[in-house]
Amino acid sequence: ADHELSARMLAYVGYVWMGLLVIFISIAFATDLYRLLIHITAPLAKKDLTAFIPAPRITFYATFILSLLICFYGYFEAKNIKAERLTIKTNKIPKEMGQLKIVQISDVHVGLIVREKRINKIVEIIKREKPDILISTGDLVDGMMADVDGLSSLISSIETVYGKYAVTGNHEFYAGLGHALDFTKKAGFVVLRGAGATVSGILNIAGVDDSAGIPSGQSKIVDEGELLSTLPRDKFTLLLKHRPEVDEKAIGLFDLQLSGHTHNGQIFPFTLLVKFSYEKLAGLYLLEKGSKIYTSRGTGTWGPPIRFLSPPEVTIITLVYEEGK
Repeated sequence: ADHELSARMLAYVGYVWMGLLVIFISIAFATDLYRLLIHITAPLAKKDLTAFIPAPRITFYATFILSLLICFYGYFEAKNIKAERLTIKTNKIPKEMGQLKIVQISDVHVGLIVREKRINKIVEIIKREKPDILISTGDLVDGMMADVDGLSSLISSIETVYGKYAVTGNHEFYAGLGHALDFTKKAGFVVLRGAGATVSGILNIAGVDDSAGIPSGQSKIVDEGELLSTLPRDKFTLLLKHRPEVDEKAIGLFDLQLSGHTHNGQIFPFTLLVKFSYEKLAGLYLLEKGSKIYTSRGTGTWGPPIRFLSPPEVTIITLVYEEGK
């Protein structure tokens, strides 16, 4: 226990320092670009623009103070979990139900940094919503922990009408798959690993493993089109997939894909960099043949307990019955 407490304290200090360093370097890079622009512009404008370039010492202190302020603000932004609401109209849920409430969490990263306080806050938001179904789209677990049962029991206390369903993320494989699956199951989730089912005759839920497990043989490549085609098409179909990547062959066979992974960059300006890798960065995107994908900004944090211009979220998706939709 003492060893784990020391590890958590060291991790906290190390990750906060990492966050500060990342922000400092980003601002320093922007100031260097500004200086370069002035140097390039001056000969073209045939003017002395050195007055527009602050002294190196002023630049350093201003950058450092701004980094501290952003780091401080980002620490509190990361604590402020937003309830992000999404309504989807469909004729693929039973008419007599009227509506169905699905709550999605993603990228919680339970580990050295995300502990009881954070989990309790997430659980409180979810319980307030009284979900019919709870979904976790991967990276629920971030590392090996000794007191895993105490943390999983906090999540298992959430009651739903039709159950809890999860898929693996890349961090489940990094943390140790056996340990991660054990935690997820103790938290009350059914883990879908290249599997799908019709839940209580109401809707279909299918899920696939994250691709991080493929090189080690811990997960297999799944033909999503083949998997989804086994499910009844008259039912609303949810596809759970950690990374917001769309399989072209699966389009039209699912109604809504729920994903995470990106954290929306977590700390701006990384939002812009992550956008290069993942086009469906955050929010709802319409696809062809009636399919949609929603990418969560994530519920926790990875590494630094900081978010900047990318608040964490618990997503509340309400499926509303509407004739002909």
